[in-house]
Amino acid sequence: MTTTLYGIRNCDTMKKARTWLDGHAVEYRFHDYKIEGVDRAHLSGWCAALGWETVLNRAGTTFRKLTDAEKQGLNAEKAIALMLANPSMIKRPILDRDGALTAGFRPEIYDTLFGK
Repeated sequence: MTTTLYGIRNCDTMKKARTWLDGHAVEYRFHDYKIEGVDRAHLSGWCAALGWETVLNRAGTTFRKLTDAEKQGLNAEKAIALMLANPSMIKRPILDRDGALTAGFRPEIYDTLFGK
C-alpha cells in the first residue's frame, strides 16, 4: 500500500499526524506543499473526491487575510486557483492511501483507517 501525507512541515496538525503515523510504524511519504508544490491535477482530484469546501482551509490566516472581493463568489474553480496560488489554504493534512483520500487529522479516524 502506498501512503502519501500532503501538507506543510511546520503546521501543528501536520506534526500531530506525522507523530501518529511514526508512532504506529506506518510507512508513508511526506509531500510538503511549500517545497514540492501541488499541481492542478491533484488539487482538482481532491476537490472532486472530497468537495472543494472540505479541501479549502478557511480557518487559516492566509484565507482570512484575503480581501472580501477575493472571497466573494467562491466556487470550485476559484477555490482551486486560490489554493494553487497559496498552498497554505489547502486543508492539512491530505492523506492519500492508494487513492482513498482523507482530509484533516483525528487520531480516531487514523486508528480506523490503519486498523490500529
